[in-house]
Amino acid sequence: MTVQRRRAPRMLPAGLRALRAAALVVLCAPLAAACAAEPVTQEEADMAPERERMVERDIAARGVSDPRVLEAMRSVPRHRFVDPRQARGAYGDHPLPIGSGQTISQPYIVAHMTELARPGPGDRALEIGTGSGYQAAVLSPLVEHVYTIEIVPELAERAAAVLDELGYDNVTVRQGDGWAGWPEHAPFEVIVVTAAPDEVPPALVEQLAPGGRLVIPVGPVHAVQELRLIEKSESGALRDRRIAPVRFVPMTGGDGD
Repeated sequence: MTVQRRRAPRMLPAGLRALRAAALVVLCAPLAAACAAEPVTQEEADMAPERERMVERDIAARGVSDPRVLEAMRSVPRHRFVDPRQARGAYGDHPLPIGSGQTISQPYIVAHMTELARPGPGDRALEIGTGSGYQAAVLSPLVEHVYTIEIVPELAERAAAVLDELGYDNVTVRQGDGWAGWPEHAPFEVIVVTAAPDEVPPALVEQLAPGGRLVIPVGPVHAVQELRLIEKSESGALRDRRIAPVRFVPMTGGDGD
């Protein structure tokens, strides 16, 4: 299943609009009345301070410093990507279950992986393991387009619906096996994998653009996993760095079964 969203633009979360506002300010200055801010819901008003505390306490204080990444973390309404009954705990620095044996990663690791990937405004990004859709939402304002694959049909459908409702129009969700990547849209400057295979899928390295970055946890589920950053030079040479021990759900499908 590929979920394409071609429709009239919808209201973006307040913080997300800030990332795209620089050029708009010049156009809006003479027309301030016409460019008045869109209304903010009470829920958003209540949660915005929680996001700010999350970023300052759990992300910036732990060394994530890229201002674009920090602003993306401030802007994305994480509580919308979890079960409503868990919304009040959405901004704690811990993973939360999202069903089907999967989790939404803790905010710090999402920010850390995003910073390692160094997403740029003109980049195409591939995510393997859509899960709740939260990582795709964080990447959305940082790149040109996000292609994301989820093997569990229920999660793919739910993530696509939430992303659509929140107006992330540059994200395309596909239900399927991410082991082979998404060759139709390759190469990708950024690839982020949010589940751990026992080894790096060769197709993902192949689909990495020259100059691109692949961030992936690798290792068996019951052993020490390593977060790795694989960079491909302009000549195609690979540099593989081991960043930190991590714990992720296993990657399924393909040779990862």
